[in-house]
Amino acid sequence: MSLVNISDVSLPFFVTAAIFILLTFGSFSLGVLRMFQQRFKTGWIFIAVGIISLIAFAIVINVFFTK
Repeated sequence: MSLVNISDVSLPFFVTAAIFILLTFGSFSLGVLRMFQQRFKTGWIFIAVGIISLIAFAIVINVFFTK
């Protein structure tokens, strides 16, 4: 097992990825939580927001961070 070299990861890419990861998984977890609370409509809305943020993340990465 060795160390991973992350010196080639730029700061804008790291910040963008961190924001989208927090947004996506936060939305999914809130969606599941709302469904356990028997609030299915808001649960599905949060899950839809998570899916939309995944699509937006893929578009942002393809547009701004391709070489």
